[in-house]
Amino acid sequence: MCNEMDFEYHEEHTRNSRGVQLFTCRWLPFSSPKALVFLCHGYGMECSQFMKGVGSKLARYGYGVFGIDYEGHGKSAGARCYIKKFDDIVNDCSHFFKSVCCREEYLGKKRFLYGESMGGAVALLVHKKDRAFWDGALLVAPMCKISEKVKPHPLVISVLTKVEDLIPRWKIVPTKDVIDSAFKDPLKREQIRGNRLIYQEKPRLKTALEMLRTSLALEGTLHEVTLPFFVLHGEADTVTDPEVSKALYEQASSEDKTIKLYQGMWHGLTSGEPDSNIEIVFSDIIAWLDKRSAAAADNFDSSTQNMTFKPAAQQRQQHSPILEKLNTIALPTVEVEEKVEVRSPDRVTSTHGKYLCGWKGRRMHHHHSSM
Repeated sequence: MCNEMDFEYHEEHTRNSRGVQLFTCRWLPFSSPKALVFLCHGYGMECSQFMKGVGSKLARYGYGVFGIDYEGHGKSAGARCYIKKFDDIVNDCSHFFKSVCCREEYLGKKRFLYGESMGGAVALLVHKKDRAFWDGALLVAPMCKISEKVKPHPLVISVLTKVEDLIPRWKIVPTKDVIDSAFKDPLKREQIRGNRLIYQEKPRLKTALEMLRTSLALEGTLHEVTLPFFVLHGEADTVTDPEVSKALYEQASSEDKTIKLYQGMWHGLTSGEPDSNIEIVFSDIIAWLDKRSAAAADNFDSSTQNMTFKPAAQQRQQHSPILEKLNTIALPTVEVEEKVEVRSPDRVTSTHGKYLCGWKGRRMHHHHSSM
């Protein structure tokens, strides 16, 4: 990989078609970016702090990285973590991402989606809105199918659907502590728990049902996925079942598709693992992006690479904490304020101004080209 480089960080706000103010941010290398990467964060998460590791890492390796907090998430306005319509999230992301791509300085740049957990579903649905627009996707422990082990009975769904319009915002879906289940490293886990921008209360009924419906809909249309993608999943993930990623890999119609299962790793591959594991994951991500961002991106070697990982930990029982409990019960940009940080490996200066597939094994499966 290339040497790390300096980058700058910016924050802005925009308004969606419903008039809601949404927070956006970007990490940019000082040189012209190799390609553009658009972040889709997970359920209850946000971009400026939780996704900072992804944004800064990719920017240091020459990529322009752009994030948006969904309505009701992070620094965006709206009822906290209330998803009235999942399509609203998808449309907001699509509109914002395309508004960036059409800027003169980014014309001709390759465009990649990056989705973690629920953000994987968002990324896939953004792709489906315009299949020819996107050059690829990175999907980290994506929520794109419900494991048969936790799929709610149709009667349960029917009962909950009848009351969702009466109590849509009620926090009545009990769950285990997802942070405890998702992030392996104890110190990182507590740092994440201390991020007050992350929603840490019980899921709202409407939100849980929208996530369920989205997963069910995606499950039946995985064959419609056609873009190049790299799906990554920890084999010891108990938040989204690794079998989900395997199903995506097997059913997608993409000619260029890659899957990698990391033995012993949990859900938070880029944020909750020990540093050595996180470096392995980012090394794979950057290598995949570099291949597809190069001038000869369409001429790949068709070999399959074998990768070695950390010794496997005992694989834990796979389940989805939120969905398991269900069984039992264009867009105008408005620059409001911009925060700019200039970062290098050795210094940080700041200025302000207006303006939920798996099988055991060590092989990375790759169809059509080497990573």
